[in-house]
Amino acid sequence: MNIKPILSEEDLSAALARMDQLWGAEIGTPEGNELDALASLIEMYEAKLYPMPPADPIQTIN
Repeated sequence: MNIKPILSEEDLSAALARMDQLWGAEIGTPEGNELDALASLIEMYEAKLYPMPPADPIQTIN
């Protein structure tokens, strides 16, 4: 497992490519753990880079 921080779009692309390779790995295996760690890192990077504004409750219902 070679996990590193995602600090750029290039890092994000590499992490997404590795995630594709690991997709479907069994939970608890080294590959499954790597997939879980990558998913968390990708989620944190994307949340920081592309923040979602709070939803308008009325618009959400419609």
